[in-house]
Amino acid sequence: MVAQVGDLESFAREIREEGYTTAVVLGMGGSSLTPRVLSTAFAGHTAGLNLLVLDSTVPDAIRAVEARAPRERTLFIVSSKSGTTLETSALLDFFWAREPDGRSFIAITDEGTSLQTLARERGFRRTFVNRSDIGGRFSALSFVGLVPAALMGIDLSRFLDGARAMRETCERETSPLRNPGVSTGIRIAEAALLDHDALTLRVAPSLGALGAWLEQLIAESTGKDGTGILPVHDEPLGTPEAYDDSRFFVTIGESDVQQFDLSDRGRLPVTSCAPGDAYALGGEFLRWEIAVAIAGRVLGINPFDQPDVEATKRQTSRLLGGTSLPGASMILGDLVEDLDAPGYIEYVAIHAYLVRTHATDQRLRRVRAQLRDRFRLPTTVEYGPSLLHSTGQYHKGGRRLGGFVQIVEDAELLAVPGREYDFAHLVRAQADGDRIALEERGRRVVRATIEDLETLADHLDSGIRRGREVAGSRYVTGGVLAMVTESSR
Repeated sequence: MVAQVGDLESFAREIREEGYTTAVVLGMGGSSLTPRVLSTAFAGHTAGLNLLVLDSTVPDAIRAVEARAPRERTLFIVSSKSGTTLETSALLDFFWAREPDGRSFIAITDEGTSLQTLARERGFRRTFVNRSDIGGRFSALSFVGLVPAALMGIDLSRFLDGARAMRETCERETSPLRNPGVSTGIRIAEAALLDHDALTLRVAPSLGALGAWLEQLIAESTGKDGTGILPVHDEPLGTPEAYDDSRFFVTIGESDVQQFDLSDRGRLPVTSCAPGDAYALGGEFLRWEIAVAIAGRVLGINPFDQPDVEATKRQTSRLLGGTSLPGASMILGDLVEDLDAPGYIEYVAIHAYLVRTHATDQRLRRVRAQLRDRFRLPTTVEYGPSLLHSTGQYHKGGRRLGGFVQIVEDAELLAVPGREYDFAHLVRAQADGDRIALEERGRRVVRATIEDLETLADHLDSGIRRGREVAGSRYVTGGVLAMVTESSR
């Protein structure tokens, strides 16, 4: 990619000179997470285009991006390795109907895909063709990451210098103990083999959404065949007593986890790495891609496939085609009872098919902290449907059995041009399809609202504060069941 720097910077200069002010990435999973890291880590520090990332089919999320994308001054980046990603294709159809001008669109894909053909037919300004042997979640240093980086005005040579330096340090001749990629991979895999397989990430704010990128890389690469490493990203920090023995902490950059010593308890291993500013991300991308490949080898699984991801896609297609949906088998109260049964559910995952906002983030962070403190289980929060392309593999194929709470709200209809369904029906079909796929694999899934979860968490929390000698945990749980059962049904 070093050889492509001149061309990419020339292209970005051309776009700016033509008056474009905004770029919107339309993608999912590996195609959207690297641009999201860059847009958050470099925000306010470059002089290029304003970069927005749309990896959601939730109607309000689409409308929000549309409102921030000025007509005739927005360049749409349609990014899909396969060229057939359902969500990306639907988003392309929506924005093409709004502004059917190929000069305002570029594509990033592999050779010979349907997206490459479509881009040619519609006269896209440019198609960037990646090497086909680059897996989606390993594509950070390909056109997937570098095209948006160039458009933002990031110094690509400086960015790639960090990756080059990391590569030289990770050469095979380097001792494994001094090799950043190999040693990190061995440490997280060894911890997992010792049942410390809830890899809890504490990432410095200066590195933006790196934790979300790592979440996909780790979950989709290692969570299969009943094994794997569960990434726990952005969970509020608790006291040492809040964590069970499954935890393995990794801090990247300056982190609040250093406020207390987790390792002195002998059951919570801690490792850390300390990159510099945002330009160190080039090296961190490569370090962790090597580390996760090594971890997969140590765990005895193939880190480059994702055998369970297609299950949700198949179910979604069936539902969009008119197949009837089986009735829900659980309500929120049932899940609470399962959480109170020791060892039955090993982590709690909240899947929010909602618009990602700061306010929603804060509400869900509070809930997960309360659930973590009450049940001493790892907790995750992810937004759908992008989660289906990131952590969905671990949820269905990983080692630990999760308890899943889906939050799906009714939304105003938003048409998908040329399709028999709209975006509201699409996102609901995706949530329902994933529920079926999870239940087929013996996972426990419920549907609830944020308000249901907040009510539940508050009452559990108040029970803890009152003291278990006064109100035992079973009594507190029972009191909540009566409150949430009816609304959950």
